[in-house]
This record gives sequence, C-alpha cells and structure tokens, in this order.
Amino acid sequence: MKTSPDGIGAGSIVRRKPDGAFECVTDEVAIEEPLEIRLGNQSLAITMRTPGNDEELAAGFLLSEAVIRSRADLREIRQVAPNAVEISANIQVDTGALQRFGTISSSCGLCGKTNVDSIRQQFPVVQSDAKITAEQLLAMPARLRNAQGNFDRTGGLHAAAVFDLTSDHAIVREDVGRHNAVDKVVGRALFDDLLPLDNHALTVSGRASLEIIQKALAAGVPIVAAVSAPSSFAINFARESGITLVGFLRPPTFNVYSHVERLNTV
Repeated sequence: MKTSPDGIGAGSIVRRKPDGAFECVTDEVAIEEPLEIRLGNQSLAITMRTPGNDEELAAGFLLSEAVIRSRADLREIRQVAPNAVEISANIQVDTGALQRFGTISSSCGLCGKTNVDSIRQQFPVVQSDAKITAEQLLAMPARLRNAQGNFDRTGGLHAAAVFDLTSDHAIVREDVGRHNAVDKVVGRALFDDLLPLDNHALTVSGRASLEIIQKALAAGVPIVAAVSAPSSFAINFARESGITLVGFLRPPTFNVYSHVERLNTV
C-alpha cells in the first residue's frame, strides 16, 4: 500500500464487475495510523487518525479535554515525527489527570474517560443568542459534501465543518474518525483565534454522539447538526449544555432535539 501526504493510500485489488468477470485495479483507501500527542517528553495520548492537519487535531483534542483553555496556553506545537506531535504549554498541566487518555480509537473519542460527569464540570453552559434559519441548515450537508475531496476518492472518511452564520466562511476537515475531524476544525479555529465559536454551527457527516457534543461545548458552539441520528446521551447532554442539536439533516427535512429557540422560523 503506497501512501501520500493527503492521507490516501493506493494498492491493487481484485474487483468483481457487474457482468461477473473479475479485474485487477488500483483502489484508493483512507489511511488510518496512530498519532502520538506528547506534552514535552511525556506521552499524553495516542489516537488513531488519518494523517494530515495533525497539529490542529492535537490542539483541538487538548482543548476539548480541558488541558488547555485558549490559544495563549500553547507556547508551541510541532510535528516531531510522521506520527507524533509535541506540545509546549504556557500553563502548568496536571500530569496526574493525563493518565486517563491512553490509546483512543478512531471510532471512539471518549474510550479513555473514567467519569463522563467530569466533562460537565470542565466547561460552562453555552450562552449564545445565535439564530439559524431552516435554509441555512438545509444548505449545510451539500456544502459539507462538496468539500469532501478525499471522500470522493475513498468513500471512507468522515467530515466536520464549522460554518459562520453571518458569512460564507467555513472550516472543513476529513478523517476516519468523526471526533478527529471535529478536533481538526476546532484546532484550526483555535489557531485562528476564533474561539469561542458562539456564532457558528458545527456540522458532521455521520451521527451525533456524546464526544461530538463535548467538543462543541469546549469550543462554545451553540448549534450542532448531524446528517444521521443522535444518541440519547448526546441529546440529554446537549439539553444540559445549552446546545441546539439537529439530527437527520437530510434536505428537505431535519429534526431538532434541543433548544429549538435558536431556529429562526420568521
């Protein structure tokens, strides 16, 4: 399997054609490799991800885990190896609390957590007067899909985007893991000094799970929209966190599960 800098690998496969014949062709797949996130010389976490935008992923991860709170907390973040990034912080980090991470799979961003209740204690409830129209919501899946260049090549990547509700500005990232894609867009917003994202909406290509709402809460995002279903835990957590949660966003319909007051129906 040959890999490229954009996180895509190519190799030979055997494909059965509609007429029943077989052919040998080149196929592209999404790469999944470990990324070690280091705090100085200490290994903080290892996450399975699609290579690319690794610094953004690490920054978004640290923010969502309340290791850092703002761009000012980061002195430096740099790629020290193909599968490792190193963080230097301007704050004192509780190294004892870092033991909860371990290895994180691409399908689960909360597998290392010892107590989900700790999430609620780390971040304030989202306070935002942001409004979104049905037209804006319905346009988001197409905007997200049109930006998924690597999905077109592989069919194996999730995507996340933060959309500015007052302009056409958007940040879009792809990854084999939903939570990694969210970490990447949040990390980019952190680097661009856009936090809190209190006038933005986060859109994800898959389902809305607890870790997606957690990351939105950490970034101050008031609206989360998912193309697929939300989990019951995500719904309850969104209600408690002041986040408007939209699911089954499949034009021309969608469901609103929490804080419907942000939907502008005028």
